[in-house]
Amino acid sequence: MRLEISCQDRLGITQDVLDILVTKEIDLRGIEIDPAGKIFLNFPNIEFADFQHLMPQIRRIDGIDDVKTTLFMPGEREKNQLSAILRTLPDPVFSIDAKGNILLCNEAVSAGLEMPSSEIVGTDISEAVKGFNFTKWMDGKSPGPQSSKVKFIQQDYLADMLPITVPDGEKNMIMAGAVVILKSEMRLGQQFTAFHQSPTDSFDRFITQSPFMKRVVHEAKRIADLDAPILIFGETGTGKEMIARACHQSSRRSEGAFLALNCASLPDSVAETELFGYAAGAFNQPNAKVGLLEQAKGGTLLLDEIADMSSQLQAKLLRVLEDGEFRRVGDSEPVKVDVRFICTTCRDLGQLVEEGRFRKELYYRLNVLSLVMPSLKDRRQDIVPLAESFIVQHSTKLGRRPAKLSKSCVDFLQQYPWPGNVRQLQNALYRALSLLDGKEITKEDIQLPSCAPSVTYIDENFDGTLDEEVKKFEKDLLKRLYPSYPSTRQLAKKLGLSHTAIANKLREYGINKATVKL
Repeated sequence: MRLEISCQDRLGITQDVLDILVTKEIDLRGIEIDPAGKIFLNFPNIEFADFQHLMPQIRRIDGIDDVKTTLFMPGEREKNQLSAILRTLPDPVFSIDAKGNILLCNEAVSAGLEMPSSEIVGTDISEAVKGFNFTKWMDGKSPGPQSSKVKFIQQDYLADMLPITVPDGEKNMIMAGAVVILKSEMRLGQQFTAFHQSPTDSFDRFITQSPFMKRVVHEAKRIADLDAPILIFGETGTGKEMIARACHQSSRRSEGAFLALNCASLPDSVAETELFGYAAGAFNQPNAKVGLLEQAKGGTLLLDEIADMSSQLQAKLLRVLEDGEFRRVGDSEPVKVDVRFICTTCRDLGQLVEEGRFRKELYYRLNVLSLVMPSLKDRRQDIVPLAESFIVQHSTKLGRRPAKLSKSCVDFLQQYPWPGNVRQLQNALYRALSLLDGKEITKEDIQLPSCAPSVTYIDENFDGTLDEEVKKFEKDLLKRLYPSYPSTRQLAKKLGLSHTAIANKLREYGINKATVKL
């Protein structure tokens, strides 16, 4: 159990808190005091009955503003973050004391020396890293950061030495040790190459100030280089094709083609020949046609709005996924497939499967890796940065100086519900800039259809009671928020309800980690 106590700056307030713990005979594992006006307490074990009495007593202390539980002590959080950073760094990293003894090392060091970290810690770094006198460097008058060529596991490395100092009085600093980071020649070459590479159209283009979008891009980066199909859900205009293209460009297939077929815009017969091609003589055509499956060999094929694909074409696509080959229309010879599939949809495929309008087997074949693109109204922190980015892009095309957004325009953009999502925002700004005479875009320059929130959720001719419709809205809201607030405590805090109330609602609507993609 850990408590976070918000309090005023009063002499003796911490002692008053500790006196209560002594009275209750509560064992205190740790205490941390934040200069910003917070006291953190860590109890190894505390009975629920003691906890119930403890909280009100602490709240009654003069100068205490709030008391609540917290998951981590500040020191624990910082230690865990540093440990995670150190553990995942690909380069060997040592932390040493002022005498050169190793205090900490990461997995790259253990793997290189083929020894567990427990055997490495406590030894002199000069036993592992040769060619540099660490003790002499730290004993210097005022050692600064230094780089030197060294030997590690009989190979050449570049060592970056970063001194660690602690204050001793107002001006003096004491040498406490150093962090040593080793980079191999291969790693230096990779970094040099990356530095000189031209920027690519990948995930760097995404604006991700909102939690929803940060999560999506983080997930996309992790699955981009896997070869399994990706299914991308999202409303029209949310950027499904853009993130599909970014996944392709960040994959090992980036040198191959990225081709797309819009399943909603083509008749079934045309879509079939576009996808599979046809043999010479088919449809009375003298020459064969190469389909997208062959054109995208070694690359990625995007099937846009897969939910609109006919059942006949769904069956043929399923066979491609199962057998790894297909036949051109009018041809009996099989053709091997070497394509990574990415599919998008703005519809609920799971619901379509239940209704028998989409093949269950195909759904499970495609839904191996999935992403959910948030609507623009669910990523409001991104609206203004997106708007400013579009203004720069459009201004360049129009050959004019980028205009600024007035405060009234910013407020309007953030409040508008954006049924057309990012594409609607982009088009609205292009129109405004095309007709703009001044240097500032006002609310009046943005021409958008009226969207009253009061009529967007429930049709005026709905069937059912008010309670049923409220429950539908409540369930939809909780499903939307759950991926970003996946614990009942986080969700309760977001919605201003009690932990128990949220837990009951999630249970009632069947919302949990198994039913909602995080």
